[in-house]
Amino acid sequence: MTTDTKPQTETRTFQMLIDGQWVGAKSGETFERINPANGSLLGTFPYGGNDDVDVAVDAARRVFDEGKWSEAPAKQRHDVLRKVAEKMRAEMPQLGNLLAQEVGKPIGMAMAEISMAADVYEYYAGVTLDLKGEAITQFVPDAVGLTVHEPVGVVGVITPWNFPVLLLSWKLAPALAAGCTVVAKPAQLTSATTIELGRIIQEAGAPDGAMNVVTGSGSKIGQYMAEHPKIDKIAFTGSTEVGKTVMQAASSNVKKISLELGGKSPNIIFADANIDAAVAGAFFGIYLNSGQVCQAGSRLPVHESVKDEFMEKLLGFTKTVKMGDPLDPTTTMGPVVDQNQLATVERYVAVGNDEGAKLIVGGSRPEGNGLENGFFYEPTIFDGVVNDMTIAQEEIFGPVLSVLTFKDMDEALRIANDSMYGLAAAVWTKDLNTALKMAKGIKAGTVWVNAYHQAGMPFMPYGGYKQSGTGRELGRQGLEEYMETKAIQIKLN
Repeated sequence: MTTDTKPQTETRTFQMLIDGQWVGAKSGETFERINPANGSLLGTFPYGGNDDVDVAVDAARRVFDEGKWSEAPAKQRHDVLRKVAEKMRAEMPQLGNLLAQEVGKPIGMAMAEISMAADVYEYYAGVTLDLKGEAITQFVPDAVGLTVHEPVGVVGVITPWNFPVLLLSWKLAPALAAGCTVVAKPAQLTSATTIELGRIIQEAGAPDGAMNVVTGSGSKIGQYMAEHPKIDKIAFTGSTEVGKTVMQAASSNVKKISLELGGKSPNIIFADANIDAAVAGAFFGIYLNSGQVCQAGSRLPVHESVKDEFMEKLLGFTKTVKMGDPLDPTTTMGPVVDQNQLATVERYVAVGNDEGAKLIVGGSRPEGNGLENGFFYEPTIFDGVVNDMTIAQEEIFGPVLSVLTFKDMDEALRIANDSMYGLAAAVWTKDLNTALKMAKGIKAGTVWVNAYHQAGMPFMPYGGYKQSGTGRELGRQGLEEYMETKAIQIKLN
C-alpha cells in the first residue's frame, strides 16, 4: 500500500473527552489512522488504557449519582438532544467529509449517515417528554401500585467502524434520554467522528462527565469496560465472536447488556416479484457501504423460474458501480476499511472458488485511476451457491454476494432459517399470503417485504434472533434497554 498520495485535508491530532476535558492518554501513547482510499494520514489519536477508562467511568459515575443528569428535568434532556440534532445538521459538511475519509464511504452516503443520526436524537428528544409509568388502582380497594422507570446508570458503549456515527447514536440518544451517563469506546479505525460527536453533545449542554470518549484497543480497553464493576450496562455492536466475549465479561457484575451482532441475511426473490425493483433492492442490499453492513443481504435465494432474467439485470446493474475517491460525488463504492478487512474478503473469495461456487463477476482488486493506492475490492457475485458452503454461512463483511435458487416457499424458508444468524431478511413478492407466511416463518429480528434496509420507517425496533444478538435498538423498545423498572406497592390506611 503506497502512502505518497497527498492528504485530502490537514492531518489532525485528536484528544479524548473525559469529565468535560480534552486529554491525551495517561501513558502518552498514540496511534494513527490512514484514509483507506489513498493511504494518507487522517489523524493521530490517544492510545488509551485502563487508567483512562477508570477516570472516565468515575466521572460518569459521579455525575449520575449526584443526579446532575439522571435527575435532570425531562425538558432539560429534551433540549440537549434537540440541540445535538441541530448542531449535527449545521455541521453536516464537515462531519460528512470526516466520516467519508475515516470509513472510506462515498460522500453522499456519509452525509446521509449524519442526517439519519441527527434524526435519531430528534426522535428521542420527543420521547423524553413522554416518559411515563402506570398506576394500578383497582386490583384491591386499599392499595395502589405504581410502575416507574428509572435510568439504569453508567453505560459503556462499544461501537464498530462501519457506521460509526449512526450506530453510536442508536445507543447514545436513548441512553441520554433515559438519564444515563456514558463512556463511549469507538472502534480504533474510526475514532474521529465519535470524538466530534462527544464535542457536539457537550456543546449542546450535557454536563461535564455525562458523555465521555476513550480511544484505543477494543481487545484491551473494550474488554476492560465490559468487566468494569462501576459500569451498569454495556451496549455493543460488532461481530458475534467478540459479542460472546463481551457477554462473558459482563457477567462479572451481572450488568445489563444489549448486543447487536453479525448476520448472513437472506434476500428472497419470488417468481411474482417486481423484478426491476428486486434487482435494485438486491444491489443496494449487498453493496451499500462496500458490503460492510451487519444486515447486508449477502445471501440471495432466487426462484428458479426467474433466476436467468434476474441475474442478467443484476449483472448489468453491478457494472454501473463506480469505485473511487469517497469525496468525489460521482463515486458509488469506496474501499473496505483496512488491509485486514481486504485480506478477509480475499480469503472468502478463494474459499468460494475452492468449494465449487461459480464466480461470475468481480473477485479481485481493481487497478488504475489510483485504486491500487486504497483497499478497494470489486463487486463480486458467486452463482451456484448451496447453503452449506462457507460463503453462504459465514459473514464476509465485504462486497460479495452468494446466489442460490429455490423451487417453492418451503424450500425458501428452509434456506432462510438455515443459519446461526437471525438479524434481517427480505421477501420480494406481490402475493400477500406469501409475504406474511414468509415474514412470520423467518427467524429474524427484521423482515422487509419489497424493500431492503428500510421501507421508510426508520425508528422501528432493530435487533437479532439467535446468534445475531440480544436486546433491541430504536423505538421505545430501544429506550427500555436503558431503563430499570421498579414496582411500588402502597398500602392505604
